[in-house]
Amino acid sequence: MAARGKTTRKEQAPASQAPSRPSPGALASRAIFLSRFRRVASYALALVGITLLIGMVGYHALEHLSWLDAFHQAALLLSGMGPVVDIKSTAGKLFDGIYALFCGVILLASTALLFAPVIHRLLHRFHIEDAGER
Repeated sequence: MAARGKTTRKEQAPASQAPSRPSPGALASRAIFLSRFRRVASYALALVGITLLIGMVGYHALEHLSWLDAFHQAALLLSGMGPVVDIKSTAGKLFDGIYALFCGVILLASTALLFAPVIHRLLHRFHIEDAGER
């Protein structure tokens, strides 16, 4: 009879159901890395898309821009290029300023999201190499 918390060979998972995570000292496989990168890239894309939608709705509602002009204004602010349309109303100017600051944060956040798995993999690889030299 096996002790509580311990498994016998018969109770262990068969070899065909190998764990999807690498052992603690090993570098994740390329497939695992790519799946992590795809997941993070989808988060970054969703973040940018939602921010773009917020800008389009704001410019359309407050400045009465056409949807195409609202998209153009929001996309250029989100990409860090700067405004295109001259904003006339006070509410539009307040929205424009707040949205511009928000876009700067979103630009940095989405870039950080995309680079995080790559930097993590590089640092992990260097750590494995350092541990092997000891």
